[in-house]
Amino acid sequence: MLIEALWVIPSATLIIFLIFFTLGRVRLSETGAHLLTVFIYSACISILSMVLVTRVSVRYAPRFPRTIILIQAACLAFTAAAGSLAANLILWSLGMIARGAIWGEFLGSLPFSIVAALLIGLSIATFEDMRYHLQATELELRTKQVEHERAYKLLAEAQLSSLESRIHPHFLFNTLNSIAALIPSDPQRAEDTVGKLASLLRFSLNAQHSGLVPLEQEQKVVRDYLEIETTRFGSRLRYRMVVPDSLGAVRVPPLSLQTLVENSVKHVAAERVDGASIEIAGRMEGERIVLEVIDDGPGFSLGAVAPEHGLGNLLARLELLFGGEGRLDVVREQEKTVVRMAFPAQS
Repeated sequence: MLIEALWVIPSATLIIFLIFFTLGRVRLSETGAHLLTVFIYSACISILSMVLVTRVSVRYAPRFPRTIILIQAACLAFTAAAGSLAANLILWSLGMIARGAIWGEFLGSLPFSIVAALLIGLSIATFEDMRYHLQATELELRTKQVEHERAYKLLAEAQLSSLESRIHPHFLFNTLNSIAALIPSDPQRAEDTVGKLASLLRFSLNAQHSGLVPLEQEQKVVRDYLEIETTRFGSRLRYRMVVPDSLGAVRVPPLSLQTLVENSVKHVAAERVDGASIEIAGRMEGERIVLEVIDDGPGFSLGAVAPEHGLGNLLARLELLFGGEGRLDVVREQEKTVVRMAFPAQS
């Protein structure tokens, strides 16, 4: 109301002054003497117009669309009469008109007040109507935006769940092959490996509902996985983990680091007579965490990785979780292959 008054009252003052001047009630030589009178009239009429037209006419327009014109006409008529009477009473209280002249002044100013109320009231009604439709349009746009974002989030969650579900069978089949190879020669070790497999499956099933897991849990998964694969490759598989304990609480996609390690085991250790040496490293670079899996294999190109491959799966998950902030790169450094994963750190 106060903000509206800042532009309504000065505008009303100008409108009423022009009306009074046009109809001969104000002369240029008497402008100073009549300015206070015009201001009082404009303030009374405009304030009543804001109250009635804004609070009554505009508010009830959606509820009574067929009778809104009559409601507006009644509001404007009351505004003109009440505003003119209030202005004359104020002028009388200030000693600007005699007590006996109040009624005559009221009747004389009523036609001008009706014209002023009509102009001011219609201006306010038009402004309020435009503002109402603008707010309704903004609300509709915000609602559509929220619905769009919600739909995209649900789609992303569904895609992510689908991608994660592909990890489990692939991981399970590789581990079962390792256990099958142990059963004839070392049943006790096979039994221990089954325990590790159960722990891994429990982790993967729980992680599917969380989206991100602490890095220390992901490291445990990697250790268990490498221990399982060591039962199959023996001394052909050599590994070490160089990840600071301070990074343990940073959250990472579940089975992401395990996917990188599994890629090295599958394509380096399993295909070479002398096996593979694998190093898992982690560090912080500003606000981003960088995880690396380094092996002594010949290297490869991410461009040749199929979408259904483990790394293709991981690339899609990083895109869904972090957008353009998640990266997966393969580089050659000092005759070794470095698969580097980086994304914003969350703890």
